[in-house]
Amino acid sequence: MKKLFLVVCIVAALVGCKPGKENVSEAFQVPEVADIAMYQVNPRVFAPEKSLNAVAARIDSIRDLGVNMMWVMPIYPIGIEKGKNSPYCIRDYKAIAPEFGTIDDFKNLVKVCHEHGMGIILDWVANHTAWDHPWVKAHPDWYTRDEKADTIICPQPWNWEDVADLNYDNKDMREAMIDAMKFWIVEVGIDGFRCDVADGVPADFWKDAITQLREAAGERKIVMLAEGKNLDNFTVGGFDMNYGWDYKDELVKVYKGAPASDLIKADKAEYDSLPAGKVKLRFTTNHDHATKVEPCVQFTNDRGAMSAYVASIFPHGGALIYGSQEVGYPEPINFFKYVPVDWTAKSEIYQEYKKLIELYNEHSALRKGSLTTYPDNDVLVFEKADTNETFLVLVNVRNETKTVQIPEQWVGHEVKNEMTDAESRLDDTIALEPFQYLILK
Repeated sequence: MKKLFLVVCIVAALVGCKPGKENVSEAFQVPEVADIAMYQVNPRVFAPEKSLNAVAARIDSIRDLGVNMMWVMPIYPIGIEKGKNSPYCIRDYKAIAPEFGTIDDFKNLVKVCHEHGMGIILDWVANHTAWDHPWVKAHPDWYTRDEKADTIICPQPWNWEDVADLNYDNKDMREAMIDAMKFWIVEVGIDGFRCDVADGVPADFWKDAITQLREAAGERKIVMLAEGKNLDNFTVGGFDMNYGWDYKDELVKVYKGAPASDLIKADKAEYDSLPAGKVKLRFTTNHDHATKVEPCVQFTNDRGAMSAYVASIFPHGGALIYGSQEVGYPEPINFFKYVPVDWTAKSEIYQEYKKLIELYNEHSALRKGSLTTYPDNDVLVFEKADTNETFLVLVNVRNETKTVQIPEQWVGHEVKNEMTDAESRLDDTIALEPFQYLILK
């Protein structure tokens, strides 16, 4: 009987530990929002089919970049009626398109991410659905109508003809949307959402949704990222992060000749009104921008792209890498179709991104320390500091050598170049080669 009792106890313990709906490893914890380094996955650059498995197969290479959060673009069944093969044209919120794999494939990717110390968030499209989504016929009142109230319309003012605009005056639709979002948190175990066109959806809906999602997650933390720049994403909706669109737009202008000091103004404008603890996502490219031009072209060349990345992530954190930029992919990527990427190309670019994210992770001062700026026309100059460390960052935004004045309090000090470990004593000026950047401690 004692042996039988022991066997029963062991079996009971094993059953209790068996992975369930969204059992997440106790060792895994979602990073604090200020510490996130995010990697965006466009499944269509990983494989023409079963791409979720292809992403999982590359998990070591992705994690070795130093990122701790993966954002996966929409993987739901794609609309056919009026469709253009856009992953943002969704026919079913609780399923996965065969092109990408199965629900078990995605659950495996979630598991693999957690085992590698990475969170995973999923793209969510709440603004609209495909025209052949079942809701269109079953609940036509869940959609926005034209002035005559007899025809469902596409989202305005964008005129996206392949999708139907949802009506957020309808309470039942809101509840169905939140229910679908809960499915991925509770049944699959993801760590939050990146919410598409968040500014196009009422902030009070996001408040209800995020409140219920956090309750459904229980003791687990979730991360909510809004694709938008409205302040009410935070003050009403409850998001953790939203987009640094204005900063990115200014970055492009600066690399085309506008004063480098305009970046200081853009950074200040985005953060002056931001509630404490909230973060702007900073990037040099993403799926929308890469459709038109890749960063190595947008910022002149690979050196320009790398210096722009430094100018993006170190003033205030919020680092994003779009899958393909770590190998310096040189062509536009149309995310409406499969685009093969050579993951072995430009290993030196991969190593440089890896080093930058390593510094980002290792030194809290660099990602969330206090910021002191020194305006210059051709070089972005700023200091990052916390109680333990102080850094001076200089980024030449021009494709020619520029000489810049060193801040007075740094002149004469011994410094270490964090990228090369070389030590030197600072003079009152320093010449920077085309698109050169320095991270000095």
